[in-house]
Amino acid sequence: MSEIGLDGTRVLVTGSGGFIGSHLTEALVERGARVRGLVSYNSRNDWGLLQRIPRDRFEEVEVVPGNLRDPFLVDRVVEGMEIVFHLGALIPIPYSYVAPSEYVETNVGGTLNVLEACRRHDVARLVHTSTSETYGTAIYTPIDEKHPLQGQSPYSATKIAADKLAESFWRSFETPVVTVRPFNTYGPRQSARAFLPTVLAQALEQDVVRVGSLDPVRDMNYVADTVRGFVLAGTVAGVEGGVFNLGSGKGVTMGDLLEQAIAAVDRRPAVETDTERVRPEKSEVFELICDASAAEEALGWSSQVSLADGVAQTARWVADNLGDYKAGIYNL
Repeated sequence: MSEIGLDGTRVLVTGSGGFIGSHLTEALVERGARVRGLVSYNSRNDWGLLQRIPRDRFEEVEVVPGNLRDPFLVDRVVEGMEIVFHLGALIPIPYSYVAPSEYVETNVGGTLNVLEACRRHDVARLVHTSTSETYGTAIYTPIDEKHPLQGQSPYSATKIAADKLAESFWRSFETPVVTVRPFNTYGPRQSARAFLPTVLAQALEQDVVRVGSLDPVRDMNYVADTVRGFVLAGTVAGVEGGVFNLGSGKGVTMGDLLEQAIAAVDRRPAVETDTERVRPEKSEVFELICDASAAEEALGWSSQVSLADGVAQTARWVADNLGDYKAGIYNL
């Protein structure tokens, strides 16, 4: 399979201040791309996790603070770009129960703005970010791209809508969009809103780890693997219009993941269920296990980092950066 070269290529990453976005931005700079990063504007001039990448790479990024909901700003940041990686979104599922309208405006309206700008400026490739949460609780496993989409939270509903907008722009206007659907990504820099860093932070600082349901099964993937999938989706020729799952094909219960996290920090805190952390019953997604054969065939991608190695690396990051976490509260 042939790939588009990145050396000197003008690339935009929306959501570059986020967890996966910061890692992707770093990887693109390493490959010689000329990267522009859209980060969420705030009065503190805080560029999020983008500021945590090595300085020599960070200084190569053109940072633009703004908001996906502003179509004029989005048009300006897309202009002149050859490849756009669209990762900007509101992600935390619990917060989507609190502020669903904000999710519609950002995840649906923001994606529409990106699609329109890419169409207007003849971008060579747009990589749109989906999520395994769009599948809902599995009807069958492993889950391939033909599995029905089920909106079991306001977050997943807005991502389904964004995915369908991306599909419609490919079918209606031949906008060269590729959709990647990562299963659960974890690793250094991930916020405490996610299961693994929050239990690691609690286990390191407290005698009690408070959790939600430990029965759901997830397909956990180290961030370096997910980023490699994004890069391939942006550079492999002839995959426009495709939707690609990124996952290991291996499921782990949250209970087993909790045990691995506790073992990684070498402490034995007690474990308690916190009802605030339990999703509404009909909203909980009970099993997500990936079939990534389409990505392997079309992109040459497969998961490479083992869960044991990934958890160990994540535990070291959390231990070295405990000041980034508020272990004593529930992070929406």
